[in-house]
Amino acid sequence: MKVFNVTQNREVISSVEVLKTFSQKSKGLIGSSSPYTVFLKTRWGIHTFGLSFPIDVVVCDTRMKICVLRERLVSNRMFFWNPRYPNVFEFPSGTIRKSGTRIADILELR
Repeated sequence: MKVFNVTQNREVISSVEVLKTFSQKSKGLIGSSSPYTVFLKTRWGIHTFGLSFPIDVVVCDTRMKICVLRERLVSNRMFFWNPRYPNVFEFPSGTIRKSGTRIADILELR
C-alpha cells in the first residue's frame, strides 16, 4: 500500500504499514532501528517515547484532508491535536518537506 496526495496528483511514499490493533498502535515504531511509514486511527495523540529517530506526523480529518503537520518530532515527546481528527500518518523525517505536502491536501491509501 502507498500514500498518494490526490490534491497534488503525486505519490508521497511508496510503502505504508496500517496499524489496526491496540497493541500495534501502542507499539508503533518503538524498537525499530530505522523509520518507516505507518498509518493509524486515533483521536488522542501520539508519543515518541522509545524512538531513536525523529518523525514527521500528518493528521487528517475523516475525509483524509490534512489538518495538522508536524515535522521532525523528536524522541520522548507527546503530540496532541483536536480529537475530531482521527487519521494519523507517521513518516520518516523529511517526508513532508520532500513531498511538498501541505495543510488542506487530500491523502489517499492505495
